[in-house]
Amino acid sequence: MANCLTLKKSNCKNCYKCIRHCPVKSIRFSGNQAYIIGNECILCGHCFVVCPQDAKQIVDETEKVKVLLQSGDPVYVSLAPSFIANYEGSGIESMRKALKQLGFYDVEETAVGATIVKREYERMIDEGTRDIIISSCCHSVNLLIQKYYPKELGYLADVMSPMQAHCLNIKTRDPKAKTVFVGPCVAKKDEAEYYEGIVDAVLTFDELTKWLKDENITLEKELDSNPDSRARFFPTTGGILKTMAQDSPEYTYMAVDGVENCIAALKDIENGNIHKCFIEMSACAGSCIGGPVMEKFHRAPVKDYKAVAEFAGENDFDVAQPDSLSIRKTFTMIERRSAVPSDSEITEILHQMGKFKPSDELNCGSCGYDTCREKAVAIYQGKAEISMCLPFLKDKAESFSDTIVKNTPNGLIVLNENYEVQQINAAALKMMNIRSASDILGDQVVRILDPKPFMEVLNSGRSIRDKKVYLAEYDRYAEVTIVYDREYKLLVCIMRDITDEETAREKKENISRQTVEVADKVVDKQMRIVQEIASLLGETAAETKIALTKLKETIADE
Repeated sequence: MANCLTLKKSNCKNCYKCIRHCPVKSIRFSGNQAYIIGNECILCGHCFVVCPQDAKQIVDETEKVKVLLQSGDPVYVSLAPSFIANYEGSGIESMRKALKQLGFYDVEETAVGATIVKREYERMIDEGTRDIIISSCCHSVNLLIQKYYPKELGYLADVMSPMQAHCLNIKTRDPKAKTVFVGPCVAKKDEAEYYEGIVDAVLTFDELTKWLKDENITLEKELDSNPDSRARFFPTTGGILKTMAQDSPEYTYMAVDGVENCIAALKDIENGNIHKCFIEMSACAGSCIGGPVMEKFHRAPVKDYKAVAEFAGENDFDVAQPDSLSIRKTFTMIERRSAVPSDSEITEILHQMGKFKPSDELNCGSCGYDTCREKAVAIYQGKAEISMCLPFLKDKAESFSDTIVKNTPNGLIVLNENYEVQQINAAALKMMNIRSASDILGDQVVRILDPKPFMEVLNSGRSIRDKKVYLAEYDRYAEVTIVYDREYKLLVCIMRDITDEETAREKKENISRQTVEVADKVVDKQMRIVQEIASLLGETAAETKIALTKLKETIADE
């Protein structure tokens, strides 16, 4: 499979939206990054459409086409019939004028090839030898069957797609021609590369639009009519059927769009519930006008259908029908190699996800998988990580948070904007001699604390940090921090009990004060003695007083 879809690693935000929307779960997560699994992907483009970070990108072949234009060979464009919906008001002649300015030799409608293909479908039905015939126009449907439903390969119509039939027709008429398909599809890039020699390059409408813009080429708003253009219906759901005769009473004609519906139909076929049917299958909802490029950049299904229907004629294109063998296409099984875990291995993985009993398996689908067991299988296969389980992460985070709140030595109180207690931890309960949290939860904080600091923080928006307060009613000292969470509209109070520290500090201050008082008495007594001695010695007591006073101050400082 061609690497038509790539990942911009830096853009992946690990949201799992792509795997949730992937119908075949062909995306692997590793190191918080998404990776497309090539041998499992059906190139439906769902991941490209839904990615909110534009982490999935379609490989751009514009430069490849420019090289073709420089080759000297005539380069033709096969323009998908959905172009009329993408380029509103611009018909085939407008497109031809614009694309010739880019250097293309000519522009033709892929619907010409669609006419060839639908005639082959009619021939198969007329033969009446096939029980079920599935249209092979959609490469994503073909890949789906080749990779996931190989038993149904025999039901795929062994006919080229309209893109291939048209490009082959061009090259039959002009052997030197190079062909470039332009459409809304990712899978066509892979189809062109896999079946070499027919389609030389594929551009999406988005790539073409950007190229025209870069060259300052403006599309003219000019519609043309062609009564012999019924195959222009092809890009709509049921569009293939609209072009077919449907005159075989033995067959039921039906159209199925969307990968999920295609899978359901294939399961019905596999189970033997469907017989004598021609089934038009399209991977995209709405068929090609719902293609990934159109859905991401130009999503207007009703308007787009109306544009196609009004542009289509009533008769077939005038094109010679080639020999059936020349447009035959074979399909083979594409093997997927995925290890299958045993029941015990699945159980072990479920236990690692915190799921020990059936009731723990919520099957919420947040990881992208329908059930927890499917997720466990994906983990075993290396496609998913345990951390992708949202309930697991939520429980882990809550458990971690609860452990911190419960075991911190600091008191924690959370209030709403009405100053009602929303949460209180064990340390705060102990600090305020409250028996249990239920005794205060939902009540006004005034029952246990002075509300003024909380009111100040809420009204001013300025936090209080590490403020020393004395809780007289509890005979405790606390270092209080109060902050306001604007996002959640909560007041959070953290109280560090510093009663022991304050008691120790007061005890030390008392000892120092008592020491100073004793020193004062000693100094006074010694001063009297010194004065008496000094008078006897004929000396003044000034110097001695100074010395003793310094001694006193030294003691006080300690």
